Order: sequence, then structure tokens, then C-alpha cells
Amino acid sequence: MGEGEIKLRTSPEDARFPNTNQAQHCWTRYNEWVLCQKRAGGDASACTAARQLTVSICPNDWVENWDEQRENGNFAGVQS
Repeated sequence: MGEGEIKLRTSPEDARFPNTNQAQHCWTRYNEWVLCQKRAGGDASACTAARQLTVSICPNDWVENWDEQRENGNFAGVQS
């Protein structure tokens, strides 16, 4: 696998999200990834696993939209 490539795999089962609607699971995974980056001082490479879990459960459009919102400073979730 080359640098920057993300290996897609399904997010593991999480007892916090027993329903088939995984929107909240997606939102939580994304925010956990943002928190990881925040704790790592913005080092994205330290949070590769968290990012992989995020992109495995979330629709690409949502992730792209939230990434853009974070860049614009109007993201409703965890602030980095």
C-alpha cells in the first residue's frame, strides 16, 4: 500500500450503535478521528486507524462535507 492510501474495511461492531441506521455511528467515528488529530497535535498519520474506521462507515459525501466545514471553521462537531 502506498503512502496516503487508505485500506477500506468495515468498522467493527460497536455496542453503542445497535441499530441498523448507522448515522450516529458515522458521526461519532468522525468526531473520534478529529479528537485523535487534536490530541496528536494535528499529526494525521498518528490517526490513520481512526480515519479508516470513519471512511468505512460514513458516506464519502458526508466526510467530504464535514472536512470542508472544518476547513471553513463552521463544523458543528468537535473543533480541532
